[in-house]
Amino acid sequence: MADQKLFIDGEYVDAASGETFTTYEPATNTPYAEVAKASREDAERAIKAARRAFDEGPWPKMSGAERAEKLNKVADLIEANSAKFAEAEARDGGGTIKKATFADIPGGVGAFRWFARCAAEQPEQVDREPNPFPPSTNYVRYEPHGVTTGVIPWNFPFIMASWKIAPSLAAGNCAVIKPASYTSVSALMLGEIFQEADIPPGVINIVAGPGGTVGEELASSPLVDKTAFTGSTEVGRRIMQLASGTVKPTTLELGGKSANIVLDDANLDIAAAAVLFGTFFHNGQVCESGTRALVHESIYDELVDLLVERASKMVIGDPLDFASDLGPLVSRGQVETVERYVKLGRDEVGEPVCGGSRPEGLPDNLDHEAFYKPTIFTQVPNSAKIAQEEIFGPVLCVIPFSTDDEAVAIANDSIYGLAGGVQSTNIERAQGIANRMRTGTVWINDYHMITPDKPFGGYKQSGIGRELGVEGYRAYQQVKHVHTSTSTTKEEYLQFSALSGEI
Repeated sequence: MADQKLFIDGEYVDAASGETFTTYEPATNTPYAEVAKASREDAERAIKAARRAFDEGPWPKMSGAERAEKLNKVADLIEANSAKFAEAEARDGGGTIKKATFADIPGGVGAFRWFARCAAEQPEQVDREPNPFPPSTNYVRYEPHGVTTGVIPWNFPFIMASWKIAPSLAAGNCAVIKPASYTSVSALMLGEIFQEADIPPGVINIVAGPGGTVGEELASSPLVDKTAFTGSTEVGRRIMQLASGTVKPTTLELGGKSANIVLDDANLDIAAAAVLFGTFFHNGQVCESGTRALVHESIYDELVDLLVERASKMVIGDPLDFASDLGPLVSRGQVETVERYVKLGRDEVGEPVCGGSRPEGLPDNLDHEAFYKPTIFTQVPNSAKIAQEEIFGPVLCVIPFSTDDEAVAIANDSIYGLAGGVQSTNIERAQGIANRMRTGTVWINDYHMITPDKPFGGYKQSGIGRELGVEGYRAYQQVKHVHTSTSTTKEEYLQFSALSGEI
């Protein structure tokens, strides 16, 4: 069993209380790691370390190119240790080793490389043409906020840690990150990488512990200049409340109930793959999953048959086996949540056309209580709770529509607006629909393709602000305008005459 300490001020340390908590492998329900349990005192200690590093240390004084060199070294070291990180991600969170190897770890590396590029190439100041009135020169500077904090979810701990750390450090900030208690290991392992990359002490701090104490301190502390959160909309509201006490900028990436629209001219082979991937990737434990498939009535039955046929062939098994398409959910509790929604779906719309139960025939060494079959409900009205509420599990609602306008109306009939998809062979038509969807990302003839150089975030109750892209870099910077008068005599300062009397 692995032991993981807190990473504060460049060193691995025990919690001030000496307490620890155990994380379990979801696949087997056996202990995986003993993790130091941070308290509010530890959160304060980490914040103060970041504050000192920003106020007194070299990191914010480095050029963007110097910070970029360090962040690229971090990326190099992660790549060199990718197998170790992938195994930790799969064992700690239950996602498949296939997902960890080909999505999670490369996704984290990509984030560090992209934001290193931003640090090296994005101008720290933009010169303007001289102004004739008032006679002056002006420029705009982009400066770090100072100390930033990030609270990350359990579904993608490594990628989410990278998304919070890389832009903050690239922009010259110092940071404190809190991973979820379910999945703390891979984020804490990053401390070794930062040590080897010679990131100065205090620039990045990682503390694991309860959200009600540690997370709240990271959001409310007056020593923190900006906070970011990825997780449920309910908790996001609380983060906003806490941050409002010091009016600190807040980036929120919250829940979703995304619509994947399949038009009547879609290539059904590709569309079926996009719908299944959009819903069942990582067991639907993805905030932007396309868990509402809106399907044109003329192809509805044919596509449903394809979905059922292919979903029934998905391999459910040991997440450390590259042959497994789906591993366990993150916990037995999450399975129970899925079961409650499936029961609700049965009451609302009838029996699912596939799934709806835990799988049978799994090897004895696996925890059978942690797995669930891909489940599909058909003829679902968009008003149904299973079509409106985020389940965070392998449950797909297939909703019929008859016109493009109706599809757009159904897609937008949600409190969320994180992502969506359009499946069509008519790209102009698909893009027209995408432009009308009130959501932060739309994939056409694809799904889940997030790249670090393009912004990600949501409309409505799916969040505030953007991560990734240039927008995600700028979110970690303040903007300053500097005006320098070129007047040399009092008479040239015509604006001063606005006040009566002599100045």
